[in-house]
Amino acid sequence: MSFFRKIIVLFETNGVLAVCKPAGLPTQAPWGIESVESLIRRQKFQSLFKESIATGGKRHPGGFLGVPHRLDRAVSGIMLLASTPRAARQLSRQFERREIRKTYIAIVKPRMGEAIKVEPFFWQDEIRKVPNEPRVEIAKSSDGNTKLAQTRGRVLASHGGFHALELHPETGRMHQLRVQAARHGMPIVGDSLYDNVSAEDIDTIRNRPIALHARSIEYVDPESNQSVIARAPIPDISLWNSWHHTLSTQEHEQS
Repeated sequence: MSFFRKIIVLFETNGVLAVCKPAGLPTQAPWGIESVESLIRRQKFQSLFKESIATGGKRHPGGFLGVPHRLDRAVSGIMLLASTPRAARQLSRQFERREIRKTYIAIVKPRMGEAIKVEPFFWQDEIRKVPNEPRVEIAKSSDGNTKLAQTRGRVLASHGGFHALELHPETGRMHQLRVQAARHGMPIVGDSLYDNVSAEDIDTIRNRPIALHARSIEYVDPESNQSVIARAPIPDISLWNSWHHTLSTQEHEQS
């Protein structure tokens, strides 16, 4: 039986699908492993999906479905998919040129002795892939194997020693927000992968949901050439339970 029974599709316009990805679900995976792609295909191409399963198929069935970007398994939030090759090309080009504006919400807990800045901040770090491990690390200097990660952010709300941050990544590096938050003394709640993890723990903790949510994404519609903003609601899970009222109130005051 499927654990994630359905993906919420916010809208489908001009070949672009805006969907809400739940934390704990990969964006893509091989046939037989549940993912955002497999569930959307199941919803869009139901008869073909059932036929493929009945006949022992080993590939995702159905028509075209482009995946121009990904979210980590542990992260929830808004994602864009494409139901036409044109939309897929247009979105991929916008991501490559950094023309798409992404907004994330993260709940963080500053480490002992770390003071959090109330004013807007800018994180700029060199990061690199950890060899043979599913994570990255901050590098002290560029050695040819590093990539620059840049993120702008601000504090949205605070209570009980925790803080809600609004984050705008200006680059799209692997685990960028997660490793930068930890590097700057405020690891994301639930993200043990970047908070004093030991090598033997990685396989058991790497996919647990964390308090990082892709709140909105702004892109240019491939047909109308107009700017579109898609937003995903804060997840209704325990990590976010105490923040729903605070974040909704704060968002209402800004609108």
